[in-house]
Amino acid sequence: MHRHTAHTDSVRPGAEPVKAGGAVSESAPASGAEGYEAVQRLLQQAVTQGGLPGILAEVCDGDRQWFGSAGVADTRTGRKRSQQDRFRIGSISKTFVATVVMQLAAEGRLSLDDTAEQWLPGVVHGHHHDGARVNIRMLLNHTSGIFNYTDDQEALNRYETHPPESLVQIAMSHPPTFTPGSGWAYSNTNYVLAGMIIEGATGRALAEEITERISRPLGLAGTYLPHGSDPTIHGPHSRHYTKLFQTDPDAPVHDATELDSSMFWAAGGMISTAGDLNRFFGALLGGRILPPDQQRDMFTTVPTRDWISNAAYGLGVSSVRLPCGETVWGMGGALFGSWSYAYGARDGEQMVTTNVNGDWINGGWDDPIGIFTDLLEAQFCRRSDPAPSGTPA
Repeated sequence: MHRHTAHTDSVRPGAEPVKAGGAVSESAPASGAEGYEAVQRLLQQAVTQGGLPGILAEVCDGDRQWFGSAGVADTRTGRKRSQQDRFRIGSISKTFVATVVMQLAAEGRLSLDDTAEQWLPGVVHGHHHDGARVNIRMLLNHTSGIFNYTDDQEALNRYETHPPESLVQIAMSHPPTFTPGSGWAYSNTNYVLAGMIIEGATGRALAEEITERISRPLGLAGTYLPHGSDPTIHGPHSRHYTKLFQTDPDAPVHDATELDSSMFWAAGGMISTAGDLNRFFGALLGGRILPPDQQRDMFTTVPTRDWISNAAYGLGVSSVRLPCGETVWGMGGALFGSWSYAYGARDGEQMVTTNVNGDWINGGWDDPIGIFTDLLEAQFCRRSDPAPSGTPA
């Protein structure tokens, strides 16, 4: 989740069905019910105090499931948000892309020490960028120093279509942020390049690799990367509302549901559901997707700068230390009208995924990350007071 730009089935086998309206799963004990009630109160506050159109959360706690929501999926019809709702997940896409790269590394089809120049000759070049000094690991953990193309919105808006090569060209028209390996800076360009490397290594489209390697084996029926410039969200979904990152409370609200996400592609173009994300991260954190060596590499973190407070970054995944001292693992994503957080315990046995279908919030939170942090605290710290704590950054 990039804080400074536009960018950034559904139950485990054996889980009881979830009641509608945010009620606790029948298999959850009384102590769990109290924790979910705290989560539900925060969801309601996000709408009544924060002014969000709608919010949903799905909790996976071992073999227990809980789903809750507040507000609406569609302000015109008043339709409620549902457990089946699909939404744009922004930078959580990076975790899927990194997972595919790690699988290819496990298969010996590439190495994290391979350079961008080896796989994409002449692509990372210009204004002191040097692909021979940038390896795949640097792309995945944001230590490459490559300029973040979404920081040049003017250039991005000049393109009518957004093939990956054009996104990289925007980045190459600027100097690097630092020399490769000498710092940390969130750059969407890193993951566009990683997606291009996946396609070069496999000879198949990135969307197909994600489907065949992750979505289909895990039964993630609502999770996919749109092909090309397809602007629609297929299947049941919420409307996505944006104020185009204007801070004025009276700023006009725009419907951004139909969006050509090719401008984000491997860096943030995917669509999913809360249940799918819980299942994916539960399996990833639990070591059921990658072999031990790749699992260790993926969860080896580096310090971050100017990002989410108290966070560290691995290869497409991050850890966040909550105000109560607990550490959770996962990823967040922000796109026009859709902000999401999917974080859980290191063993994947407990997960919380939250999505809001607006990109603003009032009522004591600086941005949606503030309510996401409060929700994680309510679940992982069993905090009884749901008063806003504010954004962690």
